[in-house]
Amino acid sequence: MGNDIVKIIIYSLFSGITIFLGGLLALLFEKMPRWNMREYIVHTSIAFGGGVLVAAVAFVLTPRGIELFAVQKFTLIFLAGSVTFFLIDRGLERKGGAVAQVLAMMMDFVPEAIALGAVFAHDHRTGLLLALFIGLQNLPESFNAYSDLRSSGFGPVRILSAFVPLSLTGIAGALLGNRFLIDRPQLIAGLMLFSAGGILYLIFQDIAPLSKVRRRWGPALGATIGFVIGMIGTKMLG
Repeated sequence: MGNDIVKIIIYSLFSGITIFLGGLLALLFEKMPRWNMREYIVHTSIAFGGGVLVAAVAFVLTPRGIELFAVQKFTLIFLAGSVTFFLIDRGLERKGGAVAQVLAMMMDFVPEAIALGAVFAHDHRTGLLLALFIGLQNLPESFNAYSDLRSSGFGPVRILSAFVPLSLTGIAGALLGNRFLIDRPQLIAGLMLFSAGGILYLIFQDIAPLSKVRRRWGPALGATIGFVIGMIGTKMLG
């Protein structure tokens, strides 16, 4: 049991530390001389993160719920996640400002981390795969959140200092999920379905529109590469 707790902490730390690493990469990118490929790279990273998220929805977050629940129930849970994230997104848009950007980044990370801790108790391979997906999606999300915060007037040190505790929230979420959801497979599947519905809403509301660049086709290829990485991870660990 103790060994499992250590693994959960390590996996959730990996999935969360990419929030800080994404911000650090954005800082380094910011210090580079401005060049005509800058916007192209940013949009490609957004699309890549979207591709990883689609893979997480398709291969990790929805299969168990579809298997365990009747059609009416998994449809209701999935749509409840979409509507909830829609309402949160609307509220954040009305509020605006830098805090809203950070909250938006955490909307999918925290429930996924809870699911990570709960899933790990039953299936180490799926837990590892979920940690990989979460880490990959947090990297481009924090990269872009850093840029938004800089545009709002926040300094680099202040932003990265805020990203450090945010990176560690996944550990608390994973331990919470492992402690209280370990013997509740239907609740775990429901949480993952709920997160999947919200994530799919965010992909088409926020990520996909931001990834497009006129007369550029690389970002769309970045999305397919992100999805392929999800396929490879599923095949290797499944």
